[in-house]
Amino acid sequence: MTVECYVVVHNIAKRHNVGTLARSATAFGVSELILVGRRDLNTFGSHGSTSHLRFRHFHSLSDARLFLKDKDCDICGVEITDTAMAVNQHPFKKSTAFLLGNEGTGLSAKECEICDFFVYIPQYGCGTASLNVTIAASIVLHHFGVWAGFPERSRDGSKFVVAERPVRQMRRNYCSETDDAVIEERKSRRENASYGFFDESGSSNSASNSASNLLDALFGND
Repeated sequence: MTVECYVVVHNIAKRHNVGTLARSATAFGVSELILVGRRDLNTFGSHGSTSHLRFRHFHSLSDARLFLKDKDCDICGVEITDTAMAVNQHPFKKSTAFLLGNEGTGLSAKECEICDFFVYIPQYGCGTASLNVTIAASIVLHHFGVWAGFPERSRDGSKFVVAERPVRQMRRNYCSETDDAVIEERKSRRENASYGFFDESGSSNSASNSASNLLDALFGND
């Protein structure tokens, strides 16, 4: 049985977290990073790792769930709930997609509805109530990789070897635009603008704008 790992990105508040999340995803063997909602995300912090990672976009969580279920994939919410199991217990059974919550509010009720089970990261110190979403993702993805038996990447000195030929996506995994999708995207933009998740500046001269439009850069045609 081939085991695969996915990460679902939905409504993360701090836009730079998407790039660093992609970096962790490539390090721990994620097959695909699934973006739900807006498509103009920021790759700041990825250090070029996005060229080694496949991306897919959906307008809604329900569409993302259907895609994952077609792949016989469990959806695991990373959240402290009454039924959540410690991630170091490795409560995994097969290919799994990890859904991480907003940094401030955690997983929403709608996000929890699509999850098959939940894991949390045990803490042993008293100085913080939670972890940054990218740090949490790194810990969870590492545990899944250990459970799945992913082969360790070869090393060269003090670094791991980076693939010589990055993955290049030959087609766009975009969802077609509909009136409802446009309305939903506008609503999502309004909800997240205050957090700076999406680039609202529209300035082609800004550094943040040059790092935006993640999927356009990754799925460009040859």
